[in-house]
Amino acid sequence: MPVAASCKQPGCRGTIEDGYCNVCGHAVSKPKAQPPIVTTAPPTPPSSRSAPFSASTPSAVHRSNGAHSTRRTSSHSSRTSRRQLGAGVIAVPELPSTAPELALMKEMKVPEGKRFCSNCNQPLTREKGFCGKCGQKYSLVATLAPGNLVANQYEVKGAIAYGGLGWIYLAFDKVLSRYVVLKGLLNVQDEASAAVAVAERQFLAALKHPNILGIYNFVQHGAEGYIVMEYVGGKTLKRLRRDRGPLPPSEGIAYIHRILGAFAYLHQQGFVYCDFKPDNIMLEQNDVKLIDLGAVRRLDDKGGDIYGTVGYSAPEASEGPTVASDLFTIGRTLAVLVMNISGFTKEHRFSLPTAAEEQVLAQNESLHRFLLRSTAESATDRFSSADEMADQLLGVLREVAALETDSPRPGASVFFGGDMLMLSHNGNLDPVNADFRHLPIPAVDRTDPAVSAVLNASGIADAGQRTAVLKQVSELYPKSAEAKLRLAQYLIWSGACVDAEAVLAKLEAEQGWDWRIAWYRGLAALASGAGGKAEPVFNEVYSELPGEIAPQLAFALAEESIREFQRAGELYDRVSRTDPNYISAIFGLARCRCALGDRKGAVEALNRVPPSSNLHTCAQVEATRALMDRRFSVPGAGELKEVSNLIEAMTVDSMERFRLSRQVFETALHLLREKRATPAPAVAILGQGFQERQLRQGLEQCLRNMAHISGDAEKILLVDEANRVRPRTWL
Repeated sequence: MPVAASCKQPGCRGTIEDGYCNVCGHAVSKPKAQPPIVTTAPPTPPSSRSAPFSASTPSAVHRSNGAHSTRRTSSHSSRTSRRQLGAGVIAVPELPSTAPELALMKEMKVPEGKRFCSNCNQPLTREKGFCGKCGQKYSLVATLAPGNLVANQYEVKGAIAYGGLGWIYLAFDKVLSRYVVLKGLLNVQDEASAAVAVAERQFLAALKHPNILGIYNFVQHGAEGYIVMEYVGGKTLKRLRRDRGPLPPSEGIAYIHRILGAFAYLHQQGFVYCDFKPDNIMLEQNDVKLIDLGAVRRLDDKGGDIYGTVGYSAPEASEGPTVASDLFTIGRTLAVLVMNISGFTKEHRFSLPTAAEEQVLAQNESLHRFLLRSTAESATDRFSSADEMADQLLGVLREVAALETDSPRPGASVFFGGDMLMLSHNGNLDPVNADFRHLPIPAVDRTDPAVSAVLNASGIADAGQRTAVLKQVSELYPKSAEAKLRLAQYLIWSGACVDAEAVLAKLEAEQGWDWRIAWYRGLAALASGAGGKAEPVFNEVYSELPGEIAPQLAFALAEESIREFQRAGELYDRVSRTDPNYISAIFGLARCRCALGDRKGAVEALNRVPPSSNLHTCAQVEATRALMDRRFSVPGAGELKEVSNLIEAMTVDSMERFRLSRQVFETALHLLREKRATPAPAVAILGQGFQERQLRQGLEQCLRNMAHISGDAEKILLVDEANRVRPRTWL
């Protein structure tokens, strides 16, 4: 029988069993150097990022010079929609509160799947000892037992969980008669260290936010320090995700949108959370809370442990936590909530699957773009703040909820004005063609030094004088981006796109990339007929602002301009289903469907324009044109009958009704003459049977009616035309 090896630790007389000393617990192998980041156990779910994209698919924005500017307005932080879970867009199922003692573990023993070294993530086989990989001393044995009285106030009821920093206990506050949670602070080994740990974490008590677990007290019990926290009876999102599988995208978004307010508060107070994941957010009744503040640290703290979880931590997290690394963990958590990600801690440790791999991404493009920006490899390519992230996520929530329920979820934008087609329509019934002037206008930056002068100049009616004044304002305020942007805008509108590009290039050289510069650059390309140049620009702006409707509308217009009608139609459709107030999207969708030969689809789109809109009649007129459109396919008698019904129901002036009637009769006659339709006497077209003689009679009468209310020159032409088309007779 082999002789047991002796322990090599100085002064120890133990022997080695299963690779560990049976006295001091040290492993046989030598301790390795500690890594810079303290990680908790690997997660069960997954997360990710995709390969390079073509111009018409979601793209992450990467800039070599590191310049990344996204303008925000002061109104962002005061949104009332953030005061409730679901932001008033969706209702999230409530969870009943759990009786505290029902949450107690039956056995205070760490499950096998959670036995990992808190320093290097190495699996552990014993309940206490030293890590065989890094030498870190550990103990998985609970140090408190039911009945223990901590700080002469908190009676321990038992353990409710085992976390990255140790056991978490349920206790009853005998002074204030309430349940509380006791959570270990650090892996300390003596009373002096515990006292230091307690003192170092006192700042947590000052954090007061409705979505952050309340910290009541800090106490010491022997060689250990504890945070005394609010008890929240509910379910963590990790457990919710485990029980239900991937959540509906709108529900997952609602949870993350709500918790972003807590992160904005933490960051404003000078702290970072560090280790966000589904385990650390609790759903109770109709709200969510951050429940684990053990890894929170000051932004300016250059020392101390850095906590994180593999698969959630940002690539640069080991260099020290930042606001950007916190936002990365939030994006990863949302990804985990809504999809399964294979290779979450390996090949997709810092990346997302592609839309081809994950259906939820294919079905929710804006969500996909939001996740790409949230989890961008470079910190400078992510959102700049939790407030900005929340604003964009709210827009994504509106879109996702609208698509899930087939019910619009309109909302105001802080970045753009309204749909310009609806605001500028003068009541005429001409065809609504693709026009860059229909796109919303970026809102004025109220913090710009030249804002008053810019607004005054924008109110000048004469285009030439307005442009001249804006040039003067740009020279007077050389640091004003708004003056240059508005100058570029009016140059584009006047057709001076080359001059506008020069203004934009100068501004970008001065301040770096800005989505507003890109926006106007894309606008200039559209105005000059270069849709191919506009498309990648608006694709980039859409990725930068995934929760905004305007970039999608601009992207659709660019796609339409290069005859990518299928892709443009998808974008127009999504915009109009999310917010029907963007009437230009409805007309764009109708144009694209007509171009694809789908006349009925075009009419369905135009029927989305509500009767209350000033463009309703225009949409009905456009529907008649769509049904008669014979550029891509041949309309039948049934479609012409539908046109005649639409015309008869319209409230338009006589001349417009006659013009439309004339077009119907001419279309019907053309189809019969070309033998592309067969006569159908039983089908009535504006009161005339669908056969040549009756249609000629209808057209003749229509032309004579038009002549009756026209001027002399046009009257003669219309009468001549009426005589030409009249049916032949023997008289």
